Parts: sequence; structure tokens; C-alpha cells
Amino acid sequence: MAFEITDSNFKQEVLDNEGVAVLDFWAEWCGPCRMIGPIIEKLSTEYDGKALIGKVNVDENAEISVEFGVRSIPTILIFKGGKLVDRHVGLTTQAVLAQKIEAQLAA
Repeated sequence: MAFEITDSNFKQEVLDNEGVAVLDFWAEWCGPCRMIGPIIEKLSTEYDGKALIGKVNVDENAEISVEFGVRSIPTILIFKGGKLVDRHVGLTTQAVLAQKIEAQLAA
């Protein structure tokens, strides 16, 4: 299951993380977010132990959303070593996200 990232645990779980972290910015009322949700859950299982796959509810965690300029959801942010390295806005496929994660794991 995807890890819940909040304003309070973001620094510890993402910025202080030396590895790869993938964050799905979403909201309960967002149709495309509900469509990408199962993809994020599959990726969290597939990359368990290799990358942190997390979800950020934008309605409950505005601080992170504002800090990284998330204006449309779903937005996927990929971090490596605590630095933002990739961003995808809108609905996408599991294959596209897996390719982005693999590229960061290999780098």
C-alpha cells in the first residue's frame, strides 16, 4: 500500500531519503486521481524495498503542494536523494511511471 505523506512527515520521508521517492498528489473529489490510484498501489507493491511510493492528499497537505507548485492533480513528483528530479502532470499509465522510476533507480 502506498505510504501516506503529510506536511509533518515530508522532510523525514522524502527530503532526507537518499533513495527514490515517488509522490502522487491527489484529492478525494478528483476523478483522474481515482483512476491513477490503483496504478500507484501496484507500483508501491512492485517497488517495495526499492523506492518509496507515497500519496499526498492536497486538501489535507497544502504546504507541500504550494512548495512544489502543484496546481493540477494528479501530479506525480519523483525525488532522488531528496531532490526533485521529475514531474508528470495528469493521468498516465503504469508503464510510463515504471519507466521513470527505473531510470532514477539506474542513475
